[in-house]
This record gives sequence, structure tokens and C-alpha cells, in this order.
Amino acid sequence: MSTETLNQARPKEPLTGHVDVLIVGAGISGIGLGHYLVTSQPGRTFAIADSRDAIGGTWDLFRYPGIRSDSDLHTFGYEFKPWTSDNSIADAHEILDYLHEVIDEDGLAKRIFFQHRVIRADFCSETARWTVVLEVDGKQSEVTCGWLFSATGYYDYAAGHTPHFEGQEDFEGVVVHPQFWPEDLDYRDKEVVVIGSGATAVTLIPAMADDVAHITMLQRSPTYVMPLPRKDPIANGLRKVLPDKTAYRITREINKARQRVIYTMGQRHPKVVRRIIRELNTRALPKGYDLDTHFNPSYKPWDQRLCAVPDNDLFKAICSGKASVVTDKIVRFTKTGILLESGRELKADIIVTATGLKLLPFGGIQLSVDGDVQDPHQSLVYKSFMVSGIPNFAYAFGYTNSSWTLKVDMICEHLCRLLDYLDEHGYTTVVPVCDDPNIEKRPMLDFSAGYILRAIEQFPQQGTTGPWTVEMNFRADRERLRRGPVADPALRFSTAARSVATAGVA
Repeated sequence: MSTETLNQARPKEPLTGHVDVLIVGAGISGIGLGHYLVTSQPGRTFAIADSRDAIGGTWDLFRYPGIRSDSDLHTFGYEFKPWTSDNSIADAHEILDYLHEVIDEDGLAKRIFFQHRVIRADFCSETARWTVVLEVDGKQSEVTCGWLFSATGYYDYAAGHTPHFEGQEDFEGVVVHPQFWPEDLDYRDKEVVVIGSGATAVTLIPAMADDVAHITMLQRSPTYVMPLPRKDPIANGLRKVLPDKTAYRITREINKARQRVIYTMGQRHPKVVRRIIRELNTRALPKGYDLDTHFNPSYKPWDQRLCAVPDNDLFKAICSGKASVVTDKIVRFTKTGILLESGRELKADIIVTATGLKLLPFGGIQLSVDGDVQDPHQSLVYKSFMVSGIPNFAYAFGYTNSSWTLKVDMICEHLCRLLDYLDEHGYTTVVPVCDDPNIEKRPMLDFSAGYILRAIEQFPQQGTTGPWTVEMNFRADRERLRRGPVADPALRFSTAARSVATAGVA
């Protein structure tokens, strides 16, 4: 399904009335839940509301050069739909095409409502309904739903993390944040400086290198950079001799195991993994290159996410002389560039501030229960998909140490099993409750990346035992979410007057 076909098939009038499930977000998580509801809950009504005018979330929002996945699509893709492109590390347009295929195959277009921003939602215990306030075309309206599902990701779509640099107003060139890349930005034959060393920076450098006069990655400290093949030879070889579904399933299992081995090795034997990454970097860079300064992080592998470099593209750009890495601290912007602590000034026509994301839990939706506004940080996560004290609410949050969608698939499955359990027992409401007032609490994400640490107090917390932990391990989640029972002592079930769907999106 193309964008044009989707726009022809989707509703033209605003969402009204009541649905059983309201999904907030038409990205990879929201579309994924849509599939599971269509295939396993055929009698349940639902709608997908998105504040933007396109599907895809991250993969449509970001328009900077080279935007691509940093996970292989055989694990980042859905379990139910094979990834059949030759590229394992895929560009954004390939991922969007894949999502459009899911929408077409599952008939989801008629359920997707664009430019529907969810502002707040209040759950009424007496009716077991959420009253959801939407903003559509600048006007507010209300709909109701039995369940509210946040598929909004984890960052603020309206603002990136943009620290202010002294002298920024003096700079006579162009300053750009990758989250808001201008379509008409002309960087041909320009001097470009990219501030940052994360996934966005290492993607931008090789993507722009051929067209600029020179491009510099300016980093305060190094990041682990791991070369990977863009095309997976095992996956593409299997597809030649096996049906797509079989080849995909085998490749997916191989890659899941590989990801787990790399992560576990990084945690248990960091010196070994550091040496391996260093050797790969040494082979790819010019002889005598200063790895100790530019590619030797102070932290252990996987204390922060590794940056993937498909087909050594970053290193090839450096070898060509069109790109370079500078490790230093910024004193201030000048009229013509950036002054560094070393006294060096980097000349620039364009400065790209790839300084990270601004995190935002649940898309910034204000959640209330019977009129009482909830503070997510005072709650505990339940099995990584519900929140204590908030009934009939679920969310999708993937892995930080593996492919995001590996977890989202299992969350969607488990939620559908929970919905079936409610129906079978005549319940309309379920809420996680932690009975232990002395439970030890920890941050929801045990990850030292700067963008996580800046906003962690906005998110729910996790406990240390039982269903209150956040697992970053596919096997543990498989036992908990896929093979484990739905009923749990931490869940409180109750019955209210049953809601009737009237939105016409069954």
C-alpha cells in the first residue's frame, strides 16, 4: 500500500464515539498491535490515532541524509511478517514500505486517524471506560475506549535535546537539528560540523561525505562503533533455497542469539569485546590512525548502545579524506565555526547538533484515574507493559540492548491474551497493584546514555523482584509474556457495566 492509497482508504472524518481499544501512535508498535487485534481479536473494535499526518513514527519523522536502522531487520521486523529485502540494515524508506505492506495485508487503513493528538485521558472505574480528549484541527473533542494503548515510543516528537552553546547567536552559518532537517538544506561543497558521536552522527557522516567539501564529527568523548554488513549473507542465502517464512524464522533465531552473545560478552568480558571492536576499527582505518583518542570509549561495551556502521561506511569516509573525527570540548561558537578547548577553531558553513533526543513518557498524555492525575514516576511497571495503579492501560517499550520489536511482538501477544482472559471471566477492568510498600525501586531503564539519564525521573520505576522488573532479555520475556500465565497475584480484576462499540471501526 502506498501513501496515496492509504490516504484514500483512511477515514476522512474525525474519530467519534467508543472503541474497545484506542492505540495512540501509528509507528511500528501501534501498527504491530493493530495486526494482533485483527488476527486474534476479530470481534474487538479499535482505532489508531496519530498526531502526525503519516504512519511510521521515527521512520517518517526523521528526514536527515542516510536515515536507517541500527538493528538488523530480521529481528527489528515483526515476527509475523518476513523481511525479504536484501538489505539487513535498512534505509527508512524500506522500513516504511514494509509497514505499508502490513497495513494493506491487515486492512488497517480504515482504522488510522491522522492529526489526532491525544492530550489527556481519564479512567472511570464505574464504567470501566477511558474518556480521551483529542485535538483535531485545533479543536478538542472526546472519545471513549475500554483500553488505552500507548505506542508513542519514548521521545518527544516536538523537540530534540538541544543544549545552548555560548556564542551560538554569533554564528553566521546554518544550525540544524537532525530531528527537524530542512528539505531544502543545500550542503553541497560546504564545510559541515556534526556535534555528537551517537547513531545519528555516525549515519550522517558517510551519507553526506561525498557531497560536502569536508565533514567533521565533533565529539566530546568516543562511542563504540561496530562494523556490520548491510546485507546478511546467511539470510540472503537461505532465501534462495527456502520459503521466505522459513528462511526468516531461521535468520531471526540466529540473529537473536548473536545479539545476546555480543551483549552478554560485553557485560561479562568487556576487555575481550573492547579488543575485538578495536581490532575491527584498526583494520578499517588508515595505518597509524589515533584510535586511542577517537575510538576508545571510557565505559564498557553495552553500558551504552553500540553504533552500527554498515559496510564500514564511516571508516571509508574517513579514509577518503572527506570526513574526519575531532575529540575535544566546545568553548563557544564563532562567526565562522566552533572554538575548541585545545585552541583550534573548526570552520563551518553548517553545524548539525546531533546532540540526542528529549525523552517523553507515553507521548506526554496526562493520565487520570477517577479524576486524580497520575504521576508515572510514582508507579511501578508491571511486566514491562502496564503501570501500577492505572487500570486498562498498556504501553509498548522495546529493548535497549537488542532490537526494539522483539519485545513489542510479545507485549502485543500478551495483551491480547489478557483481553481474552477478561472476556472469559466476565471482567471489564484490570489494574496492577503492588502490595509491598517496602519494595526496592530502581530506574525503569538501567542504561547510562545521556538522553536516558536526563529524563529518567519522568518515567515509571521498576522493582527488583516478581512482575515489577524490566527484563532486557528475550528469553526471560518469552517465559514471562509468551509462556507464562496471564493471571497474576499482582493483578486486580473487577466488573463494571460493559461498554458498547459505536465508532464504526470494527
